[in-house]
Amino acid sequence: MARRTLIVLPDDTGKSILEAIHTAKKSIRIKMFVFNDPGLINAVITAKGRGVEVKVMLNPGRRSGELNNAGTFKLLSAAGIDVKDSNSAFGLTHEKSMVIDEKIAFVNSLNFETENLTTTRDYAIITDHRSEVMEVMSCFDADWNRSVFDSGENAKLIWCTGNGRERIATFIDHARHSLFVQNERFQDSIIIERLVRASIRGVKVHVMARSPHTLSRDKLIEGVGGLRIMDDVGIKVHKLKHLKLHGKMLIADGSRAIVGSINLAPGSFDKRRELAIEINDEEIVDRLHKIAKHDWKNSHAIDLTDEGLLRDLQDRIENSKEILALKGKGKK
Repeated sequence: MARRTLIVLPDDTGKSILEAIHTAKKSIRIKMFVFNDPGLINAVITAKGRGVEVKVMLNPGRRSGELNNAGTFKLLSAAGIDVKDSNSAFGLTHEKSMVIDEKIAFVNSLNFETENLTTTRDYAIITDHRSEVMEVMSCFDADWNRSVFDSGENAKLIWCTGNGRERIATFIDHARHSLFVQNERFQDSIIIERLVRASIRGVKVHVMARSPHTLSRDKLIEGVGGLRIMDDVGIKVHKLKHLKLHGKMLIADGSRAIVGSINLAPGSFDKRRELAIEINDEEIVDRLHKIAKHDWKNSHAIDLTDEGLLRDLQDRIENSKEILALKGKGKK
């Protein structure tokens, strides 16, 4: 019987990921934004050594130009593993996925990065539903061969570029009672509008984001603007305590959820390769709901007043006061 399982990090550790790699018999396909964890690198190299066909696609660099995967690329290549830069048709590949033996697929918010395994709130869904596994494989093969991947109107999964914005907007539109949303970025005007409309029609919306100072300077206006618009209509906007938020997760009415790599920003929807999965498995959604409520209890409101923003941005983003037209004391 087909099933899905959930990994919550850092609670569950990377044990399930390592076990999947260790038990691979025929093939491993990995597409990853950042891959630097020594344990996972060694597991993949060991799999190659025992005769497993391994293909790895790595995003070549961040927007900043930082080459996170250069060292891993060299290690994997030296071990005889087929490794490529991700498809240059996209601004970057932010998808985080793995397929084992063409039988199970991982759809992650987490990178194969030590930080994401140990210190960030992150998620992964493991699925052996054949149609979902085949979609991940088909997209991998298309990107590997630099050909076009069309998820189609009946896609099971959520893809960017593709159906991402529409699927997430529809998910929000169908919420009736409650929404918990965890995401680093709230910048896409369509998604923000949908969250505002949900709040207006009586849905209790809980938004968890990262502090404004984590935004890049060129994304400051849309990032802060999105948070303030939601705050203005009464949506509670919080920051997680004690853990860094990296997971991208939505829960509607305690019965449906989305997990994946997609930040709620125009670039993610329109220019990047991204992947998420929508689920209604009772056991998984129940646990995600418990985690969301636990995280909410262990969070605090982000101060989005002019004074609060100035305190958060001071000495972190140059000329932030002028960029955001803030009132109050602050350095230029």
